[in-house]
Amino acid sequence: MEKIESITRSATSVTIAVFVSRILGLIREQVLAYFFGAGKSMDAFVVGYRIPNLLRDLFAEGALGSAFIKVFSSSLEKEGIEKSFKIAQILISNFLIILIIIVTLGIIFADYIVSLIAPEFKKDLYKIALTTKLTQIMMPFLLFISLASILAGMLNSFRIFFLPALSSGFFNLVSIIIGVAGYYFLVNIAINPIYAMAVGVTLGGLFQVVFQYPLIKKKGFSFSFSPDFKNEYFKEVLRLMFPVILGLSVVQINIFINTFFATSCGEGAVSWYSYAFRIMYVPLGLFGVGLSQALLPELSRQIARRNFTIAKDTFSRALIISLSLSIPSAIGLFILSNPLIGILFERGKFTFYDTLKTSGILQILSLGLPFYGLSKTAVPLFYSLGKTIIPAFGSIIAVITNIIVILLTIKKLGINGVALGTSASLIFQALFLLFMAIYKMGTFDFKFILRSLFTLIFASLGLIGILKVLDIFALNSLLKIFLGIPLGAMVFIGICKVLGPKETYMFFEKFFKPFNKF
Repeated sequence: MEKIESITRSATSVTIAVFVSRILGLIREQVLAYFFGAGKSMDAFVVGYRIPNLLRDLFAEGALGSAFIKVFSSSLEKEGIEKSFKIAQILISNFLIILIIIVTLGIIFADYIVSLIAPEFKKDLYKIALTTKLTQIMMPFLLFISLASILAGMLNSFRIFFLPALSSGFFNLVSIIIGVAGYYFLVNIAINPIYAMAVGVTLGGLFQVVFQYPLIKKKGFSFSFSPDFKNEYFKEVLRLMFPVILGLSVVQINIFINTFFATSCGEGAVSWYSYAFRIMYVPLGLFGVGLSQALLPELSRQIARRNFTIAKDTFSRALIISLSLSIPSAIGLFILSNPLIGILFERGKFTFYDTLKTSGILQILSLGLPFYGLSKTAVPLFYSLGKTIIPAFGSIIAVITNIIVILLTIKKLGINGVALGTSASLIFQALFLLFMAIYKMGTFDFKFILRSLFTLIFASLGLIGILKVLDIFALNSLLKIFLGIPLGAMVFIGICKVLGPKETYMFFEKFFKPFNKF
């Protein structure tokens, strides 16, 4: 219990920081929606941003980040700080060279990449040329965000979670400031202002590195360029990375497939999907990232000490905490999707029709949210065990599911079929990972898990009841949101506190604890 409370505290601090970031991210999306709506420029920006983002998931928040944390955390435990910092210097130097090469190739071959991921854009010469230029401007973002992820991993290994997570908030803030200022500047000189948003993305990534480096420097780390591709720790990171790259490459294929099909669903479809996913990304990023970042170093330490019983208990309790966060989020997004989209985006060039289309996609995506949370909780367990091939197989299952569902539904449902494929893939991936967790770790405390699920079901029914009553009697969208969220949260948490166990409400207790002082 002590370990899971420690992880929950860490996850809570990450979540508060990520909450700030996600709110700023929503503001950035509001800026985009206001100035560009769901038209040609926005479609081009979404695809152009998605290309370095595909690689970002692979390097920054996937294979590189996870493998680096695993090696660095273990070396801190066994070798001490001084040796670990020398290892980090070598690893950063090696990956700096690799990333610069990848970014350069991405800029040179941007037109081929865009043609591959969005072939429908070739029917509009201006649109594909614009997408290519935006991709070239945003490719360096991959380098900066990957370095920022490594620095965050080092800080997490020292149990510093809040400030590294907050750095992504500064990324969004810089993007907004440069985007808005650049919009009016470029409009005055008759240049498409969407370029300002692309420059904001790249400089925002750079700021994340600049913000975090002094924090790790305070711990005694000072970077000097010292590449060594024969280093044993570098080989260990590569060994851990390759299965994850396989899995994440499959995930990127999934995203590629979604983008490919979305671009064939007509103008605006890519933008609608992007806006809906951004809304879902708030709870998805909040809870998934918070728990995952706090869980991986702790599980790595427990397994390095061969405390498998404690690790299993930590993992099972983390699963329930994940569900206690993602289930009410999914319910809220599903029921409140239309008023939420309307309040956030329906102004400027974003129309009522755009609201209807985006909210329909959001409802479908919200179905997969609890399963995404389960996957994000399960993956650190396999990284800690060194069984990185298992998440790779989970990703393959997700892709196969995604393709089958899209092919069966896209003719009838259009862009909604793409969203349905996304949710279905998250469900099947989570079920596979949970099955493999039981297979690798042995039987979990099913009595505890069943009691927790029973509580969450009753709490969810209470939440649905409150939101449905408000949906009927509160005619104003603002009232539905601003009454629904606090009242629904009170009912959900209240039922969890009455029925227990503590894991069903522990996160909320930690989250609201600082506010109890006021």
